[in-house]
Amino acid sequence: MDKVLVTGGAGFIGSNLVHRLVNKGYNVRILDNGFRGNFDRLQEHLNDIEIIQGDVRDPDDMNRACKGIQTIFHLAAINGTRYFYETPGTVLEVATKGIVHGIDAAIRNDISKFILASSSEVYGEPANIPTPESHPAVISDVNNPRFSYAGGKIISELWVLHYGKLGYFQPMVFRPFNVYGPNMGAEHVIPEFVQRIRSLSHESMDTRIKMPIQGSGKETRTFCYIQDFIDGIMLMWNHGKPGEVYNIGNDLEETEISDLAKAIASLLSVEITLAPTPLRVGSSVRRCPDISKLRALGFCPKISLREGLKPTVDWYLQNN
Repeated sequence: MDKVLVTGGAGFIGSNLVHRLVNKGYNVRILDNGFRGNFDRLQEHLNDIEIIQGDVRDPDDMNRACKGIQTIFHLAAINGTRYFYETPGTVLEVATKGIVHGIDAAIRNDISKFILASSSEVYGEPANIPTPESHPAVISDVNNPRFSYAGGKIISELWVLHYGKLGYFQPMVFRPFNVYGPNMGAEHVIPEFVQRIRSLSHESMDTRIKMPIQGSGKETRTFCYIQDFIDGIMLMWNHGKPGEVYNIGNDLEETEISDLAKAIASLLSVEITLAPTPLRVGSSVRRCPDISKLRALGFCPKISLREGLKPTVDWYLQNN
């Protein structure tokens, strides 16, 4: 079995990928500095994996992590909308220094496959819904800190794909669309709604509350449960074409944010009335992937939003 490195391996997606890789018999090493990652997520496999506590911005850490590795999954990034607005410089630094040092280390250590986690954020406000991988990657306003994350991902894609064309390694890129599940962190819409609804209900001591929501609530997203998402990564890795970009998400349910909020409230036994507020500049009104390329490899999302929300909400009720 290949020896595999997962940067950002203590993150939400990274840790779930690590679990799958270990269960499939791979020899796994992770590199994570613990900024957003939580090593407790790896508790089940601490004796089965090698952990390097280091930073992708440090070339020595990257080189050390890449020794003896055949495939690198480069997931390390600062995600979470709050960070895009509050610390755009750090978001960009992790992306740009991380990809440069990652590629340098991959070349130095003769890594054969370099798999990059990008983002659906690179599509901006897409002109086509569902959005195919051929849609332009765009930054509509370089002065808007929101696009620090998307900008870093676009830069990373360019580095990986074009260095791959030079023959240094086989590159692949995947673009996630709203992945969710238990223990996904706090800076995402589902855990934010859980926390907001609980707090407002407790403050008012009432199960009927008025909840502020960013935007009109008519904005839409599609949500992909974490185990389906990991299925997509593994399928792409084993059967995808080098040099290609793959959307990974669930194209079956385009959900209005207002409906998502009400579904979460129902699981919390709370009745909500939504109070719309202005949508932040740079936020996308609709986001839904075209996953035809991955479906052609055999991908089929199995977990509906209703099925996936319950264990996700239950986890936050039990752990907060």
